[in-house]
Amino acid sequence: QVQLVESGGGLVQAGESLRLSCAASGRTFTRYAMGWFRQAPGKERDFVAAISWSGGTTYYSRSVRGRATISRDNAKNTVYLQMNSPKPEDTAVYYCAAADVPSSIVVRTTASEYDYWGQGTQVTVSS
Repeated sequence: QVQLVESGGGLVQAGESLRLSCAASGRTFTRYAMGWFRQAPGKERDFVAAISWSGGTTYYSRSVRGRATISRDNAKNTVYLQMNSPKPEDTAVYYCAAADVPSSIVVRTTASEYDYWGQGTQVTVSS
């Protein structure tokens, strides 16, 4: 089992930066690809960003590409999502997730490929 706890959400002004953290505990964090997803009210859970267990491969959704950076610190069992210039349409509950993958370079981009999920953290971007 892997337990995931997100933090760093809250109310931010459009244009301000925000940084979400996801702390993992349980099984070996370094063997999991990690991802961030988000869900706005009345909408499906959407992929945001993913990172391989080595950190060497990252992938972003079109909606955040160029504005977001996913990173991880395996020594701290933590993955981060830095978002610059957030927009009101970025308002959502953000979830981190862990996927058991066979290779250090693999990332996953669909929710069904992830094995463990955090409880989510609300991000509200005001205009």
